[in-house]
Amino acid sequence: MEHWRKSIRLDGWDYRFPSFYFVTICTKDRYHYFGGIRDRVMGLTEQGCAAWYFWNQIPDHFDNVKLDAFVVMPDHVHGIIQIIPDENGIYISENGGAESRHDAILHHRREFGKPLSKSLSVICNHYKGAVTRWCNEKNYEFAWQPRFYDHIIRNPKSLNNIRRYIEMNPVNWNPDQVFPINSQS
Repeated sequence: MEHWRKSIRLDGWDYRFPSFYFVTICTKDRYHYFGGIRDRVMGLTEQGCAAWYFWNQIPDHFDNVKLDAFVVMPDHVHGIIQIIPDENGIYISENGGAESRHDAILHHRREFGKPLSKSLSVICNHYKGAVTRWCNEKNYEFAWQPRFYDHIIRNPKSLNNIRRYIEMNPVNWNPDQVFPINSQS
């Protein structure tokens, strides 16, 4: 039997394209590896500190990335990743050539397949791998969900709303709404 999963990425969008991307990455089974919220303040475990640390290391490994708002929650992280073009407004296209922003809009469709260098998927997978390796080296129990959620941020109003959502996430946290088994009070 062939196993097939529908991609949750926007069909036809090149995820190396310069834009702001809102990303949510969840732990396996939404387990609270990263800590807990008490009095609307997030307290981090060692795994939570690693999640925070390695997120902030992303630009050291990807020269096409700037980071924006970010938060570590008990069972997930939220962050905004900005993929930027080089100093000439160019990014590397699907076929390895350089494209301007205008050309990229016309040629951003790609087929499902191997993740592309400097794409959002590669960035997120690198981050997840770094946290997982660190936890394994320290013999901490830890696992991610296999996928991540993303949203392409298309305008300044949406960007500001998502920044506010990320900032307020610990204040608005109610673990009993979705996963009462995992709540840590």
